[in-house]
Amino acid sequence: MTKQRLLPIAAALALLPGAALAQDGRIDVADGGDTAWLLASCALAMLALPGLALFHAGRVRRKNVLSVMVQCGAIFALASILWIVVGYTLGFGEVGGGWLGKGNAWMLIDLGNVRQGTAVPESVFALFQLVFAALAPALMAGAWAERARLGWVVVFGGLWSLVVYAPVAHWVWGGGWLAESVGTLDWAGGIVVQTSAGVTALVIAIMLGRRKGVPLGHVIPHSPALTIAGAALLWIGWLGLSGGSALAANDDAAAAILAMHVSAASAALAWLLVERVTAGKPTAVGFATGAIAGIATVSPAAGYISPGAAILFGVAGALACYFAMELVRRKLKVDDALGIFAVNGVGGMLGSLLLAPFLSQGLGGIGYGEGMNPIAQLVAQAAGLAVVAVWAAVGSVILALMASLAFPMRVSEDAERDGLDAASLGERAWDFD
Repeated sequence: MTKQRLLPIAAALALLPGAALAQDGRIDVADGGDTAWLLASCALAMLALPGLALFHAGRVRRKNVLSVMVQCGAIFALASILWIVVGYTLGFGEVGGGWLGKGNAWMLIDLGNVRQGTAVPESVFALFQLVFAALAPALMAGAWAERARLGWVVVFGGLWSLVVYAPVAHWVWGGGWLAESVGTLDWAGGIVVQTSAGVTALVIAIMLGRRKGVPLGHVIPHSPALTIAGAALLWIGWLGLSGGSALAANDDAAAAILAMHVSAASAALAWLLVERVTAGKPTAVGFATGAIAGIATVSPAAGYISPGAAILFGVAGALACYFAMELVRRKLKVDDALGIFAVNGVGGMLGSLLLAPFLSQGLGGIGYGEGMNPIAQLVAQAAGLAVVAVWAAVGSVILALMASLAFPMRVSEDAERDGLDAASLGERAWDFD
């Protein structure tokens, strides 16, 4: 009888070392629900790549449709590989001085079971961040459409993802100095993605110069239907990025998706109204562009503000981006072919600044951090924007010139006249017979 009573006790004692090991944190256990949600968010977010390619392709001339799609895809592919090799560790490696992550995770060889501060495996976290890192440089393909050389585009996009994007991601999202010392906030890429890509787009458009024989603002889109289809996929993809940025399957994820959706919806409708008032009738491309403006504007704030505030973000973003596009093209005479700076850059910057007052609990926001108030938060957001804009502008000029040592930035006049599909991809690109 005594022996039988001792058996359960012995079994329990045998389990004690394992139990203690789990309790002292040496074995981190991921949350299955959070992990499943983030994996689903990654799958949704990947839809942004075909969405971006279609969104750009529908707005260029027929002879350049394939070239802009290939540029988007090539940049996305190279940036994905570079992110695994060294980009992730630069952006999200162990925090040192706050400027760059340490080299502990190059080639993803030293990932933790669970990403610090979350309940998801670090491999899933790295995959989610890969989508942001690869989408940001691909976004800029719309700025130099119809005149940039494919080889230069790929080299520049790869360098940019490491030299410009990865440090910015570390400063804001990876425990770097902008987030920890300044207090800059960015929920889903308004500063890290939209602002950095938008400023770079403007700089490169100026460096490349205008397209030959194309009146600014008067290019007839090849296919508005493709543009709307691309915007729809981008819409869905960014909902995944917004919801996934909560890094958990909780009410924060739901609130971020809701805010992103209503901002895009309100901006699309507001853009149609502005076109009706200023141009006499709305357009399909305008509806699609307005939706993207709403996404860009609410990106920095989606998880921090109320859905009602997100509607205001969308309307404000549509108005600001519409008139910014007119200013850049007609007044400044800069040929940002598809309005990347005016829509993504201006939208991201506006939303980052609007976040400061709407973070207040009185306006439905989550409230301010310790020692912060509306003015202090506005200063933190403005400082983050200024630093990222300067870094992106200066870095882009240097990288563009470096890439041009291997490949000229711009195609020849003959190639531009004939179209980049034929010049860069071969005459068979449109030969279906």
